[in-house]
Amino acid sequence: MRRFAPLAFVFLVAGCSDNYTAPSLYMATTPECKTWAEGSTFQLPRGITVSATAPTTLPEGGVEFSMIYMVPRGNEVQFTSRAFKISQPKGEVIAPAEVVSIYQRGTNQRADLVEVIKEVPLMMISVGTSDETQFRYSFRYTGKLPERFDVTPPTTIIRGNRYPVRTFTYRYFADRKAYGLCT
Repeated sequence: MRRFAPLAFVFLVAGCSDNYTAPSLYMATTPECKTWAEGSTFQLPRGITVSATAPTTLPEGGVEFSMIYMVPRGNEVQFTSRAFKISQPKGEVIAPAEVVSIYQRGTNQRADLVEVIKEVPLMMISVGTSDETQFRYSFRYTGKLPERFDVTPPTTIIRGNRYPVRTFTYRYFADRKAYGLCT
C-alpha cells in the first residue's frame, strides 16, 4: 500500500488545480481582420482578466492604448518580462510600447495614480479592501506603424504556472481615419 501513497497524492493535488483552457491566443479571427472591435478581453485562470482598449490615433502618427488587468482579491500576477511588444502581424517585433502611466485601484475606490515609470512592474498584487483590483497600463507608440500590427503582453505567472496572454490585433480603418482593434 505504501507504494501507491505517492501516486494517490499526485491525483489529489491534480484534482485541486485550476481547470483552465486558454481562449484563442490570437485576436484576429480572419486573415483580413476587417471588423472593428471596441475592445477585447482575455480570461486567465482564477478569474483574472486582461482587456485591450481601442487605441487613440495620435495626430503626429502613432497610437495610445491601454491594457487593463482585473485581479480578484487574494491573487497576484507576475510578468515574465516588462515588454508589451508591438509587432508585424504574427511577425517581427517593431518595438516595445512606451509606458505613459500606470493606475491601480480597488474597484470600489477612486483611481489613484500609482506612479509614472519607464518600466512595467514585474508583479501585480490585489488589494485586500476590494473584490477586484484594476491595473490600467497606458502605452504610447509614436513611430510609423504598418496598416496592421499586433500587441503582445508578456506571459504571466499565476501560482507558479506560466500562462501566455492573447496577442491583440489592430489595423488602420480608412473610413474612420483611425486605428482600431480588429477581428
